[in-house]
Amino acid sequence: MSVAHSLMAATLLCWLTCSLSSSAIAMASPAGKPVLHPLSSLTAVHSQQGNFIPEVVISGLENPWAVAFINNDKLLITERPGRLRIASHAYLNDDSPFLLSPPITGLPDIWTGGQGGLLDVAWHDDWVYFSYAEAGDLLTNSTAVMRAKLIDNGNRSYRLTRQQLLFRQAPKYLSRAHFGSRLVFDQQGYLYITLGERFFPRNDAQNLENHLGKVIRLKADGTVPHDNPFVGQRGAMPEIWSYGHRNPQGAAINPATGELWIHEHGPKGGDEINLIKPGHNYGWPVITYGEEYIGGSIGEGTHKDGMDQPLYYWVPSIAPSGMAFYTGSAFPEWQGDLFVGSLKFHQLVRLELEGNKVVAEERINIPDLDQRIRDVVQGPDGLLYLVTDDADGKIIRLKPAP
Repeated sequence: MSVAHSLMAATLLCWLTCSLSSSAIAMASPAGKPVLHPLSSLTAVHSQQGNFIPEVVISGLENPWAVAFINNDKLLITERPGRLRIASHAYLNDDSPFLLSPPITGLPDIWTGGQGGLLDVAWHDDWVYFSYAEAGDLLTNSTAVMRAKLIDNGNRSYRLTRQQLLFRQAPKYLSRAHFGSRLVFDQQGYLYITLGERFFPRNDAQNLENHLGKVIRLKADGTVPHDNPFVGQRGAMPEIWSYGHRNPQGAAINPATGELWIHEHGPKGGDEINLIKPGHNYGWPVITYGEEYIGGSIGEGTHKDGMDQPLYYWVPSIAPSGMAFYTGSAFPEWQGDLFVGSLKFHQLVRLELEGNKVVAEERINIPDLDQRIRDVVQGPDGLLYLVTDDADGKIIRLKPAP
C-alpha cells in the first residue's frame, strides 16, 4: 500500500472511530429524560488563584452542547441529539436545584450523527439563536443557523415560533465531523458563526468561494453587513469574515477590546487560540503546529507570509471546546482571565493574559468529574458554569469556597 493510501486509511479510521464514539455515547442514554435530583457538591478545588466548590445543578442531560442565559433565573440548554430545554431557578444564589422543562417544540429537522446535531445556542434581543446540522441530498449535511421567538405555554412548557433560517453553510458535504458551530454577538450586535472545514475537504478552508473553515459575520437578521471584508470581491462569499480555520468550537468577545477570539482544534497537536481580524487568513491546512494522526507533516510548516500566527497553541492537543472571559466579582483573582474547556483531558484551562499575550496557564482538575467539558459560560451571577458532554451530561456551577 502506498504512503498516500496508508495516510488516507489511517485518517479515515481515526475519523470513523471518533464519529462512532460520539454516536455510541448518544445512543447510550435510555430515554433522553433528565433525572432531577437535589443539588450536590463535589470536592472543593484549590486552584492557583481562587478556590472554588463545583456544584452539580443539573444532571441526566444527553450530550448537552451549550447553554445561554436568558436572564437571572432561566437558561437555555441544547442536547446534541436534537432537544432544546429551559432550566429555571427562582434565585441563582439559592441552594435548590434548577427545574428543567420538557423539550421545547418548534425546532427544525436536525441531522444527528457523529459530531452533528443541535449545537450552540445564544440569546440576543429577545430571540433564540441556535446552530444545528442540517441534512442535504445524498447523505450530505452542513451547519445551519436559525432564530425564533420563545413562547411560554405555562407549567414549564415552551415552544418556538416565527422561525427564520438565517444561514446555511455551503456546500453540504458527506461528513460526520467538524461542524464548528459557535455563535457569538459582539458589542455592536453583529453575529459571528464559526464553521469547520468538514474534515476531508480541508483544502477548502483556503477557498473563499465556500463556507468551509470560515468565520461568518452577519447582522442579527441574517443579512450581510456592507463593511465585511469580501463584500463586492469577485470569487468570494460576502458573509466571510476570516478563513483558514480547521474546526473552531470556542468563540468569545474580549470585553477589554471588543475583539473576537476563537479557538480551534488542531489535528494531532496544534490546537490554536486566534485573535480574529477581518479578511485575515489563519493558515489551515497550509500552516499548522500539528501533524497527521499517523504522524507526518501537514502543509508547508508553521509559518508563511500572509497567514496569521495563533496567539497561543497546544502541543499535544487538549481538544478545546467552550470559551469565556471572566469579568465577575465572585472571583476577583480571575478577572480578565480566559477559560477554556478541555474535552480530551476533562479539565478546565485557565489562561492569564497581558493584553493579547497568554502569560500563564493552569490546568484545573475537578475531582470526581470524569467527563468532557464542552462549554464554559459566565452567568449573570458572576459564576462560571460548565457543561459536560456525556450520556449523563451535567451543568456545574463554580462557587467561591468559604
